Amino acid sequence: MTTLVAVVIVTLLIYAVWIFNRLVRERNLVREGWSGIDVQLRRRTDLVPALVETVKGYAAHERTLFEDVAAIRAASIAASSVRTQENAERRLEGALSKLIALQEAYPNLKADQNFLKLQEQLAEIEDQLQMARRYYNGSVRNLNIAIQSFPNLLIARPLGFAEADFFEADDADGATPRVTFERPAS
Repeated sequence: MTTLVAVVIVTLLIYAVWIFNRLVRERNLVREGWSGIDVQLRRRTDLVPALVETVKGYAAHERTLFEDVAAIRAASIAASSVRTQENAERRLEGALSKLIALQEAYPNLKADQNFLKLQEQLAEIEDQLQMARRYYNGSVRNLNIAIQSFPNLLIARPLGFAEADFFEADDADGATPRVTFERPAS
């Protein structure tokens, strides 16, 4: 009888260790996913000043837009959590859309090689960012399922494992805004 009890206890301990290790793995995948998003967000944030400087040469009178982009970029850099980063990135996407939309009002800007190169880089970063978001959100999903599932939750919660937040892009906020510009009087 004592052998049976010992076997059951050892089996439960092995199972608990297996669950713990799985939770650690899932948590580390979430951290890895966030790191990928962070790298792409920093790449995009670092590209913003070059884009602004290129556009400034053609559209110097759009000062408030440039100031807004700079302020939003600073907020993006300062974001410290998934939620604040998500909100800052939505605002930055909208500001960048307005900045890119300036090319319609300035035909010379549309043909500028630096501007075109920066647009290509921005598009590449956005593609990489979307892939990083999908990876991160998949990792968050797996971690949250592992934490919420029984019997994992009996081990996860007492050992301090917490559910992670998804990094969501709201379609309404991410849509390209409609922007019209009046030509300056000559």
